[in-house]
Amino acid sequence: MKVTQLWLQIPSLLRAVVVGLSVGLLGTISWTKLLTTNLRYGSHMPWSVPIMVILLVAWWHYFARGRGWPPSTQEARRRSARVNPLPDHLWGPAVGTGLLGLSSILLLQGVLGRLISLPQQQDIDPSGFPLVTVLAWTIMGALVAGVVEEIAFRGYVQSAIERRYGVATAILVTGSLFGLAHFSHPEIGITLLPYYIAVSVVYGGLAYATDSTFPSMILHSAGNIFSAFSLFTQGRSEWQLGNTQPTLVWQSGVDAAFVGNVILLLVVSTGTYLAYKALISAGQAARLHPG
Repeated sequence: MKVTQLWLQIPSLLRAVVVGLSVGLLGTISWTKLLTTNLRYGSHMPWSVPIMVILLVAWWHYFARGRGWPPSTQEARRRSARVNPLPDHLWGPAVGTGLLGLSSILLLQGVLGRLISLPQQQDIDPSGFPLVTVLAWTIMGALVAGVVEEIAFRGYVQSAIERRYGVATAILVTGSLFGLAHFSHPEIGITLLPYYIAVSVVYGGLAYATDSTFPSMILHSAGNIFSAFSLFTQGRSEWQLGNTQPTLVWQSGVDAAFVGNVILLLVVSTGTYLAYKALISAGQAARLHPG
């Protein structure tokens, strides 16, 4: 039996996971290794950044644009990446809906942060390096995360599962996988899995509604830059609503701030749901009547 035939015997969901993880790891591990080496050698200059730019461009051409060998997989790579252009009139609603979704996640974390202890995010100490170097590392890391992770997870993994099992299953599987992939960070554990699944609902919903990973790429990259500088300047983890660890309700009791957070979460979540419904309808209409 040929290798291709053996591959096709594997369930489609498992194939999507294997391919998506492989695509993502090729991009993210490259940056991790370069940054780790840069931190040890010549850390006064961000020499890892121009090297990663070259690698990221090559990665983009191969996995997003479907160029290169073998020709037989070129169309499949282009389709799986989901880097489809958006009509101009969908950009505003897509970005606005995504921002509303991210606001819901922050409010959710505000509630969870009063119920369970969330870990403190860890990163490099920026005070030991030149500002320009830290800025270059931060922007490059955000671009790698936004481009590579969105294409790998919301493109290769989610789109393949969507076609076979539907969008709800696709986003749940992708979100769980997305969260588990972040367990490589020492501070991240099971308590943050709901956070990453919620993030995947926001980004995955955008990809499904618009049939494009471009909106989630932009929001993911911008969000990582904002979170990094918020961590560096205020010590606020990306999954925290405030700058300090809040007191658990089990210790302080239910107070007005907690009740207000819950009410605001319900209001914003309802608005987010309605915004996604409208975006899905607009996206379907745009695909039925292009131009």
